[in-house]
Amino acid sequence: MTATAAEDWKHWTEQRAASVSAPHGQLALTGTHWLAPEPGEVPGLPGRWWADGEGVRVRAAAADGVTVGGRPVDGEVLLRPDTDPAADTAALGDLLLVPIEREGELALRVLDPAAPRRVAFAGISSYPYAPEWAVPAVFTPFEGEPQAVVVPNADGRERPLAVTGRIEFTVAGEHRTLTVSRAGQRLSGVIADATSGVDTYRFRFITLPAPDPDGNTVLDLNRAYLPPCAFSDHFICPFPPPGNRLDFAVEAGERQVLSR
Repeated sequence: MTATAAEDWKHWTEQRAASVSAPHGQLALTGTHWLAPEPGEVPGLPGRWWADGEGVRVRAAAADGVTVGGRPVDGEVLLRPDTDPAADTAALGDLLLVPIEREGELALRVLDPAAPRRVAFAGISSYPYAPEWAVPAVFTPFEGEPQAVVVPNADGRERPLAVTGRIEFTVAGEHRTLTVSRAGQRLSGVIADATSGVDTYRFRFITLPAPDPDGNTVLDLNRAYLPPCAFSDHFICPFPPPGNRLDFAVEAGERQVLSR
C-alpha cells in the first residue's frame, strides 16, 4: 500500500511540474493589470482596455492582432471574467490574455510562454515521500454561512478569505486544528509551519478529499504544494488565516521553485 501511495505521489509531482511549466501555466504569468472604468492602455498590448459591470472590454482594430475565439477583434468586444461560467480569453500571438475578477474588481492577466521564469524553470524541489505525513482528519463545518476572514495577500492588499470549517488531526505527535475552505466537494487550506520562509516557500496550500458524512477525510502533507505566487509575482495569493501557522516543521511536500 505504501509503495502504491509513493508511486501516486511521484506521479502527482510530475503532473505538478508539467502543469506550472505549460506554455500558459503559472510560470508564464508576466502581468496582472487592474482596469479602470475608462478606456486605457495595458502595457505591451495594443488597443484600449477597461472594466464595466459586465466584464472586461477591449477596443482594437483588426491590424492590432488581438483575437477572441480565433477571430480578430475589429471594434469593441466584451470579455467575461474567470468567475463567469462562460468566461472568455483573448490572444495576441503567443500571449494568452485572461480577464479575472477579484472582490468585484477586474483585471487582465498576460501569460507569455517566453516569460523568463518559465524559460529558467528547472523543477520543484520536494521532501521525500513519507507515509507518516498522511494522517486521518475530521472536518467540522462552521454553523450557518461560511465565515470571511480578512488576511493579507501576496500583492500587499488585504482581502476576505471564505472559510467553512476546521479539520482536527494528529501528526508528528502533535494534535492540531486548521481552518479550511470548501473547493467543490473537496477541502482546501493555506498553511505555514516552522520550515516556511526557511527551507520552504513562505506558505503552502493543501487539498483534502471530500469528507464522508461523519466528517472523516485525510490530510496528506506530502502533497502540500506551492501557491501560484511562488511561480510568478503577479499572482494574488492569500496568506494563512489565524491559527494556520503550525509551530513545528512539516518536512513534507513541495519546498521551492528551482531555476537554471
